[in-house]
Amino acid sequence: MLISTWAALLSTCLVLSFTPGAGAINTMTNSINVGFVRSIWGILGQQAALLIQLAIVAAGLGVVISQSPAAFAVIRYAGAAYLLYLGVRLFRRPADTSDDTTLALAAEPWWSMFGRGIWVNLLNPKAIVFLLALIPGFVRADATLSTQYLIIGATIVVVDIAVMWLFFALVARGLDRTTRNERRQRNLNRVFGSLFIGVGVMLALL
Repeated sequence: MLISTWAALLSTCLVLSFTPGAGAINTMTNSINVGFVRSIWGILGQQAALLIQLAIVAAGLGVVISQSPAAFAVIRYAGAAYLLYLGVRLFRRPADTSDDTTLALAAEPWWSMFGRGIWVNLLNPKAIVFLLALIPGFVRADATLSTQYLIIGATIVVVDIAVMWLFFALVARGLDRTTRNERRQRNLNRVFGSLFIGVGVMLALL
């Protein structure tokens, strides 16, 4: 892959990663609830989903999904329902003003955050459609496809981890300092719960 092509890919990945979506909301929620360091597990789950979607596109199945209204609708509504579920659960979550930081940070196991990260990204069929539109512009037919897909996948994952962890998780870490009383924490839960619900509704309707 040419340096100029990779630079264009890098710029595109940065713009996409900084665009707020379900992944960013999930990352910020994890950072507030379990801490900045442990929020990496949800981010890694989201990257696993991106790699699965990239593999689907590379295998040609993405074309089938994007051109099948039934398959697209099933994944889309399943994703919307999952985001609505997360939003309602967070909206109704009681405030935890415990001073026991150790217990607070151990409240959710890593595999639960990892799994949620996978489903948040995987149940978004528009990501597959987007990758179908994005990838061809950075792939040359006269070069080794496996190497090009490896570079594309590594770039997408590294950029998204950096943006999610070093931007969105850090922003949420700053917000966490404002939630030391019950009312503020409850309001913040409702804000992020509403964001999950909003993204779910948009996924279902748009």
